[in-house]
Amino acid sequence: MKQLLDLVPAAAFFLGWLTYDIYVATGAVIVALFAVVAAYWLLYRRLHKMHLFAAVAAGVFGSLTLLLRDPVFIQYKPSLVYTCFAIVLAGSHFVGDRVLLQRLPQKALVMPELLWRRLNAAWALFFLGIAALNMIVVHTQTEAVWVHFRTWGYSVLTMSFLAACLPFVSRYLQQDETSEDGA
Repeated sequence: MKQLLDLVPAAAFFLGWLTYDIYVATGAVIVALFAVVAAYWLLYRRLHKMHLFAAVAAGVFGSLTLLLRDPVFIQYKPSLVYTCFAIVLAGSHFVGDRVLLQRLPQKALVMPELLWRRLNAAWALFFLGIAALNMIVVHTQTEAVWVHFRTWGYSVLTMSFLAACLPFVSRYLQQDETSEDGA
């Protein structure tokens, strides 16, 4: 269900742009992001911090786009969000006894400390890289190219990076006990 919720803002943005323009798309993504925050709350009775941060960032940058009639603000938002993700991940190497990815609640992955640190650093660099790539696309391509990149590119790049990480972490995936006994 969470994966479907994650797709709603991108779909709303793309459909708003495809049907009308960047300003309708901006309004649609703001509404969609706050709707995702509310839906997550209703389903899980807790706030998802990344959804909330993305919604607030879209609210601020989207409002600037709408008020000033300048799409550059909404175009910069992904770079801001991804740079913040990178800083938080990188900063977790210096705060606390475990890196951020290691602190996330999960039971499926049990890895040595050094591998957690490397994986965390790799994700920080990945987010920094796509933040920079967004800025390159904003400043060198048309609005249409940027919209397609914003809608499809981040997902494709993220899934590709995740797939590239799998060979390094797959041996540390814990087997589900129910699958072993056929139940």
